[in-house]
Amino acid sequence: MARLGTELAARISRALITESNSSIPTRSWNPLLEQTLHKIGCRDSLSQSLVARVIDPHLLTHHSLALGFFNWASQQPGFTHNSLTYHSVLKSLSFSRQFNAIESLLKQAKAQNLTLDSSIYRFVIDSLIKRGKSQMAFSVFNEIKSQSLDLGTETSNSLLASLGSDGCLDNAMKVFDEMNNRGIGFSTIGFGVFIWRLCRNGDLGEVLRLVDVVEGWNSLINGSVIAVLIVHGLCEGSRTSEALRALNELRIRGWKPDFIAYRVVAEAFRSLGSVFDVNEVLKMKRKLGVAPRSNDYREFILGLITERRIYEAKELGEVIASGNFPMEDDVLNALIGSVSTIDPYSAMKFFHFVIGKGKFPTLLTLSNLSRNLCKHGKIDELLEVYRVLSSNEYFSDMESYNVMFSFLCMGGRVREAYEVLQEMRKKGLDPDISMYNSLIEVLCREDLLRPAKRLWDEMFVIGCGGNLKTYNILIGKFSEIGQTEEATRLFNHMLEKGVTPDATTHRFLLEALCQETKFETAVDVFYKHVNHDVMLAQNILKTLILNLCGKGHFLVASKFLCDLTHDVSHSDAHVVLLKCLADSEEVPIAVEHAKQIRGNSPSMLQVICTKLLAFSSSSSNPEPILHLLQALSQECVISIDFGNDSWKHVCSKSLK
Repeated sequence: MARLGTELAARISRALITESNSSIPTRSWNPLLEQTLHKIGCRDSLSQSLVARVIDPHLLTHHSLALGFFNWASQQPGFTHNSLTYHSVLKSLSFSRQFNAIESLLKQAKAQNLTLDSSIYRFVIDSLIKRGKSQMAFSVFNEIKSQSLDLGTETSNSLLASLGSDGCLDNAMKVFDEMNNRGIGFSTIGFGVFIWRLCRNGDLGEVLRLVDVVEGWNSLINGSVIAVLIVHGLCEGSRTSEALRALNELRIRGWKPDFIAYRVVAEAFRSLGSVFDVNEVLKMKRKLGVAPRSNDYREFILGLITERRIYEAKELGEVIASGNFPMEDDVLNALIGSVSTIDPYSAMKFFHFVIGKGKFPTLLTLSNLSRNLCKHGKIDELLEVYRVLSSNEYFSDMESYNVMFSFLCMGGRVREAYEVLQEMRKKGLDPDISMYNSLIEVLCREDLLRPAKRLWDEMFVIGCGGNLKTYNILIGKFSEIGQTEEATRLFNHMLEKGVTPDATTHRFLLEALCQETKFETAVDVFYKHVNHDVMLAQNILKTLILNLCGKGHFLVASKFLCDLTHDVSHSDAHVVLLKCLADSEEVPIAVEHAKQIRGNSPSMLQVICTKLLAFSSSSSNPEPILHLLQALSQECVISIDFGNDSWKHVCSKSLK
């Protein structure tokens, strides 16, 4: 029985995913999916365990389908959800950004007095933290607290760090107290980030009290790392004298402030111009300080980056680098790549720190840095990175050159990118077609068509003929600027060279041809593929119909569709036309078109109407299609069951 349930769950999920892939918009719930479930006979076999099995594991990454199936099940006669079904749908949504749905489901479960397993709360809280929703995560934490559920050490510390990082110190303190009351162990990251932020505004006495609480649990917290965070937080809060006192208090408690901690305090006094205090701290450092253990900071910084506490990782990295203390290569690479997402200037400082040590970033790190510099518009900094690395012979093979070249193209630096191609050829490295495509693409994007044509000619001279992407880039650009003759010439050229156009090629070309009312040429383009690839022809057909309708040529589109053979004239193209006619209030033309479809294939007309109904149910403006379907019914072209759930759903939406 269990095996049959598993097989049915897999069958249901496959049917939902397959049907949703062909709907508009894709992967969203709609009445067609409900009809699919009825066809399978799902309602007769519906049970709580079946709903849970369909969602977990099959729909875990299909969040909208999981929620839609869950809601559909709740509407079925005699069915009620239990903790198992809530667990499965919440687990799916925890991988999404549907926070409102998560909150609503948790309230529903509470209203039904259902007890959810603590693991699902961990899923939800971890998801909210990763997406920067610490306050919402805290609300879920309060729910767990009221039910006396175990959140676990890892999630508790993650929440403590998240609230501290976001400055929600009152709530962070409540989490700290709850962890202490329940005997949940503190981690260096959890307690460290919290106490670090607290030190900027909190009283030193309170900070030391919390240190004593944590120490009382004999936890595995790294005292030296925490000491640096505490004194740095105090100095950032302009309480340097308290930071000096904290060094002694922490040392007495056995938390062993290292050279980094003493330097932080000394530099804070130096910024205040207090030479005497600087010398006193340096004397203490020589007498009482311990050498920092780089592995301790390695684990802490990498842990911060893993938990997406990038700002804290950046700050601590800057503290260590400013004192010229050692950091492992993997830490520096991780800092460069992650910090560049939020602060390109600091990432560049880490980059130069690495170079100053006579080392180089990995290729992956260089890719991440380059990508983020481009995203932030820091193209001068990008060029500086490549200049420094080139002067040190960093680029020596296809892989490294490809990284530099691709991001120069992304940054729009076409001259420098072309120079890279020349340099590669001088070194005996042959740039591949993808590199030429990237440069042609950016040249077209920047409207530099003459250089693009020259590069195109150069490719053939050196024996590097264009591929599908090359043609699509150029045809797309010429179509965009209205040079349809050149675009058509390239289209014919690619056919001569044996390069098969795809849907993108046709979309570019057909749109331009219809724009200039060159219908005969557009039809010729379509018919060149009807006999070779029916599926491609059907996709091209929808594109052609959309473009004809976009220019108001409804009769041309209707006649063209009705003249086609049945195997090519796919229902989707008729749906596109009828929807365009409905939106344009051209109902008489739509009725006549539907009559011709009925004359050719009554079964196709039924499929078309079903798709129109499904589309209208998910549309924010269903009235045009609703009016069209009513007109078709009045003209006796189609028969509509007005008691049908889908029809009533569409009508209710139109009345809102």
